[in-house]
Amino acid sequence: MTNSKRRPKIGLVAGGLGAYWPQFPDLLPTLRQSSAYVSERIAGFDADIVDVGFISDAQEGALAAEKLRVAGCDLIVGFLTTYMTATMLMPIAQRSGAPVLLINLQPTESMDHATFDTGQWLAYCGACPLPEMANAFRRAGVEFRSVSGYLRDERAWAKIGRWISAAAVRKVLRHGRHGLMGHLYPGMYDVSTDLTMVNAHFGGHVEVLEFDDLRVRVEKVSDDEVATKVAEAESVFELDSSVDRVDLQWGARVSVGLDRLVADFELDSLAYYHRGLDGEQHERLGAGMILGASLLTAHGIPAAGEYELRTSLAMLIMDVLGAGGSFTELQALDFTRGHVEMGHDGPAHLAISAKRPLLRGLGVYHGKRGWGVSVEFDVAHGPVTLLGVGQDRDGRYSLIVSEGAVVDGPLMRIGNTTSRVDFGRDPGEWTDDWSASGVAHHWALGVGHRAAELRAVASLLDIPLVEVGR
Repeated sequence: MTNSKRRPKIGLVAGGLGAYWPQFPDLLPTLRQSSAYVSERIAGFDADIVDVGFISDAQEGALAAEKLRVAGCDLIVGFLTTYMTATMLMPIAQRSGAPVLLINLQPTESMDHATFDTGQWLAYCGACPLPEMANAFRRAGVEFRSVSGYLRDERAWAKIGRWISAAAVRKVLRHGRHGLMGHLYPGMYDVSTDLTMVNAHFGGHVEVLEFDDLRVRVEKVSDDEVATKVAEAESVFELDSSVDRVDLQWGARVSVGLDRLVADFELDSLAYYHRGLDGEQHERLGAGMILGASLLTAHGIPAAGEYELRTSLAMLIMDVLGAGGSFTELQALDFTRGHVEMGHDGPAHLAISAKRPLLRGLGVYHGKRGWGVSVEFDVAHGPVTLLGVGQDRDGRYSLIVSEGAVVDGPLMRIGNTTSRVDFGRDPGEWTDDWSASGVAHHWALGVGHRAAELRAVASLLDIPLVEVGR
């Protein structure tokens, strides 16, 4: 996915009560200077900014509302520079169709009380209208969120940055195209996904694909393209001695076909599974997916096996946040060391590997038909976050989150991604709480502690967030 597709459009409007301007001539220039600084800082994020300027009354607010509605913003930032009435911002919040963030950033940490007059104090009065806005928005049924601080308060800007990142996630999901190829792994009730509910919660489009859509593209791959893809694999992976050259070439051929499939259908993510039978071509296609799916995931097109659409979406969310996001499930509990072992035999996000990832040859894929090459690595050691997309009996989605740390310890060498995660508590108790959260048996594992960003994402998507604590 290109950076431009992920860059959110942020609308900015600043304002204050126009009655003050003739009373305190130095106030408006001071507030405009603060507004210019805020605009510059927001433009410094990976976002496009639509700055509609400074409003002083309800009429100017209505004009700004129309400009922001036409702009199609992913997030509206209302800068409360001093006192202003709710009627100045309500039309903007109601008409834009975008989530609203109110920011109250006074010029410095505190006033100089000994020397300040009324006009200077009013530049610090952005907190004054915040309860008014909140009350009016709640009564109008308009969701909002707020950040208070001062202009050069990096803690406040970190919070604002989370909302901008969350707006990027919302944009990607609302405009995303998600491939679903093959059929459900037999009996996996937890991963069964209603496509209408994906659109209802996240927006976007789910493209239903057949494995024949991949087959016809793989059949057209040339030997030269296979050789180029093999060379790419050899540059990215360490090849274990168990890798069969024919299996590697087949995985490379399927990888080229996957690249074409993603390009032809303009996919932003992919979930797939096909059982197959007795080594026939569709079985071989399904078994040859791991190399290409891992390369796609590393390039920002998450691919999840076992028809796990909600997990491929979780992987996409984590990738947009810069956390990677690798296909993951529980593997074992180590009560001696206090660790939870997790990973998967399949697509992995190569960018978050602790070291150069390994390609291992497997004579059988456990629980699946077929054989070939599989990816093996441990996620980079340090803070990590799990993200699953849960669904309740009423159909409501939720984001399910837990923070931990990947730590050192013995790992299996069976062609799986495997990591040891320390949640700072008894691994059995954590596993019980995680399982009770409503998560399915797959999720995305990403680097860094991302719960705060994911709370912002859940807010902008208007879905619950469940956090399983340490």
